[in-house]
Amino acid sequence: MSGRSVAGRRVLVTGASGTFGRHLGAALSAAGARVVGLDLHARPDDDDVPVLGCDLTDPDAVPVAVRAAVDRLGGLDLLINNAGVGGPAPAELPPDEVVRRQLEVNLLAAWRTTAAALPPLVTARGRVIFVASRMAVLPLPLAAAYGVSKRAVVAYADALRHEVGTHVGISVVYPSMVASPIHDSTAEAGLSLRGVSRPEPVEGVVAAILRTATARRAPRDVATTARGRLEMAVGRHAPALADRLVRRTLAARLAAGDLDAAPLAAGMLDRHRGR
Repeated sequence: MSGRSVAGRRVLVTGASGTFGRHLGAALSAAGARVVGLDLHARPDDDDVPVLGCDLTDPDAVPVAVRAAVDRLGGLDLLINNAGVGGPAPAELPPDEVVRRQLEVNLLAAWRTTAAALPPLVTARGRVIFVASRMAVLPLPLAAAYGVSKRAVVAYADALRHEVGTHVGISVVYPSMVASPIHDSTAEAGLSLRGVSRPEPVEGVVAAILRTATARRAPRDVATTARGRLEMAVGRHAPALADRLVRRTLAARLAAGDLDAAPLAAGMLDRHRGR
């Protein structure tokens, strides 16, 4: 996919009924792209962005849904792997269903969808954009599954770039925290990211994805804000400094009692308070 416009491009967006997905589909459609979405919550009769129902964690359903979307579009120029879920998951506790689901949706669903979409993308010399997270570079405590799954997405994108990069552009976009239902279960567990991660508007994330899609050459890694670029640079090139910053912020939250009502933080509270 070359040039600086998405007009007329055939685009498939996963997680198209979610917060990012709806805004992204609307922006792409308004810019002249032809868009089809995949999501558990189908909207097949939507005139602007039809969304086909698909459980992206089902290995048998994904190739069928991707093929239906590509047939509807008449080919494929751009795949945006946007589907994702979150949830609290302390690294010190055994992995549970919350962890498994995050790995399934955030990593394996993107892998399955990309594998199914690659033949038409190679034909079109298209692009794939993965929506990762700043936590792939700058991990935070008590959300291990999300950070691990998003870092794994980046590793997958890197491997894919080596394999198909001669014919398909591969990019990763790194948003920070955006107000959306993905954070609800974390907040309900008393583990809100407020005070740890600075919120950014969904419009800024969508704009960054569109810039990535319309760049003349597919950029490798794209931060959504200037602060994000700084955080990514610190996380990658000065990881010990990043660790100290996270520990300092966490210590301040613990001292303020922000996590006192969070059962999943009990072990950490005990250790910080010398129990």
